[in-house]
Amino acid sequence: MKKSLVIALVLTLLVSLLTGCGQNEPAEEPDGSADKDVYKVAYIARAQADSFAAWLANAVIEEAAKYDNIELDVFDGQANDDTENGLIENAITNKYDVIIVQPNNGEAQRPYVEKAVAAGIKVITTNARISGIEGSSSVDADPYLQAKVNCDLAVSQVPQNANVVVLKGPPGNFHADERRTAWQKEFFDKRPDVKIVGEEIANWNKDEAMNYMETWVQANDKIDAIIAMNDNMAAGALEVIKGNAKYKSTLAYGVDGTAEAVLLIKEGLMTSTSLQSAYDLATSILDTTNKLVTGAETEINMDIDCPLITKDNVDEFIEMHKKAGAIQ
Repeated sequence: MKKSLVIALVLTLLVSLLTGCGQNEPAEEPDGSADKDVYKVAYIARAQADSFAAWLANAVIEEAAKYDNIELDVFDGQANDDTENGLIENAITNKYDVIIVQPNNGEAQRPYVEKAVAAGIKVITTNARISGIEGSSSVDADPYLQAKVNCDLAVSQVPQNANVVVLKGPPGNFHADERRTAWQKEFFDKRPDVKIVGEEIANWNKDEAMNYMETWVQANDKIDAIIAMNDNMAAGALEVIKGNAKYKSTLAYGVDGTAEAVLLIKEGLMTSTSLQSAYDLATSILDTTNKLVTGAETEINMDIDCPLITKDNVDEFIEMHKKAGAIQ
């Protein structure tokens, strides 16, 4: 990439995992002291290899450092339901005061979150929330709106009779499913002339998206737009066609507003994304955690905003990432 993106985002997470946890197993059981001046909090990330999950985990680590009464341990779910569910079970066994879960597949994690709540542990689900669990809390963003702001732009931008490809997140994931629903209702139903020439589940993953895009490029004379349910997959698809004059006009849409995505928009390679600010999520997650453990609130459910990012306002969001150290 021509501009310097601090890919140390993921490396920082790795270091934090090593220094904060020692290993990818939950810490030893707390000593059971009745003095709860410090609360043990487990944050279970979906997958450190996912650029947004890494961004969010780093933001949570940084925000938690501002609280003297919170001791945070971070664990990597490795984009695997069994791994993530095992981590939730271990956190229950080790009697954490709060478990924060970023689900890989919300329905797969649901019974384990319910088990944690039944054990009297405060649970927060985030990115994406698992709804309908009485006694749990959530901090999230509205995935339908995240996609819709892109759709509203794409309806007028995508050329007539366009060929488009679609990259989806994991099935059963609330954000993946709702974003795809929004694209159907807010774009494809309004633009019946548009043809989907490729649609695959790339699991938020850049490499998987690259593999699918390579196949689609070989099979199609033209691809007018890349419609991705997150920035990481959009970036992977764009990597395949970068520098190829045949695809100079290909549009690309994503969600998250990652540092990589805003730089791609600045370079004119990506069309738009909607911001899912990990910084805002982390601030709200830790504020919610503090309110729950101190008894100020018993249950909290909230959403952050999802502004659209385009070439017209991208500088504002590049500056946001610069201030956070994600772009130099």
